[in-house]
Amino acid sequence: MLLSNLLQAIEPLRVIGRTDVDVHAIQFDSRKVEPGDLFVAQVGTAVDGHTFIESCINRGVSVVILDNIAYLNETKLGVTYVLVKSSDEALGRLAHQWYGCPSEKLTLVGVTGTNGKTTIATLLYNLVRAMGYKAGLLSTVIYYVDGQAFPSTHTTPDALALNALLAQMVEVGCEYAFMEVSSHSIAQERIAGLQFNGALFTNLTRDHIDYHKTFDNYRDTKKRLFDNLPKSAFAITNADDKNGLIMTQNTRAKVYTYSTQSMADHHGKILEEGFDGMLLSIDNQEVFVPLVGRFNVSNLLCIYSAALCLGFDKLDVLRVLSALKPVNGRFETIRSPKGWTAIVDYAHTPDAVDNVIRTIREIKKAGTKLITVVGCGGNRDKGKRPMMAQIAKRGSEQLILTSDNPRDEEPRDILNDMKAGLTEEELHSTLVIEDRAAAIQTACTLAQAGDVILVAGKGHEDYQIIKGVKHHFDDHEQVRKYI
Repeated sequence: MLLSNLLQAIEPLRVIGRTDVDVHAIQFDSRKVEPGDLFVAQVGTAVDGHTFIESCINRGVSVVILDNIAYLNETKLGVTYVLVKSSDEALGRLAHQWYGCPSEKLTLVGVTGTNGKTTIATLLYNLVRAMGYKAGLLSTVIYYVDGQAFPSTHTTPDALALNALLAQMVEVGCEYAFMEVSSHSIAQERIAGLQFNGALFTNLTRDHIDYHKTFDNYRDTKKRLFDNLPKSAFAITNADDKNGLIMTQNTRAKVYTYSTQSMADHHGKILEEGFDGMLLSIDNQEVFVPLVGRFNVSNLLCIYSAALCLGFDKLDVLRVLSALKPVNGRFETIRSPKGWTAIVDYAHTPDAVDNVIRTIREIKKAGTKLITVVGCGGNRDKGKRPMMAQIAKRGSEQLILTSDNPRDEEPRDILNDMKAGLTEEELHSTLVIEDRAAAIQTACTLAQAGDVILVAGKGHEDYQIIKGVKHHFDDHEQVRKYI
């Protein structure tokens, strides 16, 4: 593609060199550049891509996009330099242009918030396909191009991978695409250039403070998804969350609300509940769904609201919702022949752990125990570790602290951070078992008929990263092994 055509997607501050250059590919990873490529120099979290400009030119790059004017001091003949305000945003917009503006050929809906994104995006994808339409999905668990699955690398992939996937969806005839939109992807402009037809907000609790530094920064980053919606789009928000209406206060889109507690455009409540599902009232219509928990009532209301905004019939939507199954690693139930139940859940924030524990306590029989196995990931927000331990301890009859996904940290250090949230008395009755497999085995050994084991933190993940090495580890497999 000619550079002049690509540049139509951005607003360069300055161009040095020819624009009638044929660009062979767009790269932001200096290790992947080849002759004739366009290289986007970004300031990353670990390294500054501008420092690799010279080596990329030596390897034949013909165009350089940069946002640091200092690197324009020494330009080279035969290379076109394009100075922009933000290389991150430029990459997103250039990628969208490179792949033929795929979001404009799809009905694209983004889902953001702390918890519930995967469930909502995945069940919307399943709902639309059950209605007979082709659709795509970009989620934490997996990517789908209609029915073809691809491994998920990030909640929201990088701009090039993201637009390549959207372009594949267009190519196979998808009409809809549903994607989780992480705060990182908004802050890093991975979604720049995309045209969203709708955006959904789930809830907001403490997460990713290690990256955003403050909760306000985290909230305001999420809000940008709604601020940038066109007037023709719809915005659906959770009226039960104190940040719900903040998300949509500056949007141009048509706003709809959902709630389980107050007046809203769409309302739902639990009529009956068990580990196999819930009988709900949604807008005064009864429907049984094979999902569990008050948090899932909110998730289902969000899905229901989105489906109506997409033009689907109310009764058809409720009919399909009644047949949808839980998402991998989201409150998944495993029954033991001995009469106890295990719940595998991705809960990895204080609020998520609290929600899952509250749900279990509402359902389990009096006199039975809740045994919680939980850890915290390494190289992430340390502030939530004592909070998660405290919530898990006070909601469980037995708490087992263990390793989650330590990455580059020492598991023992992470466990010490979690233990800091407990009193001396609470520590005496808490088991600390660093090996996660042994922790799960211990829980299974302690459980009696009627008891519930919660294995929290990893959900769909089938690995642990320990000192840079990825090891296979699946909570489901471990529970079934000991059953």
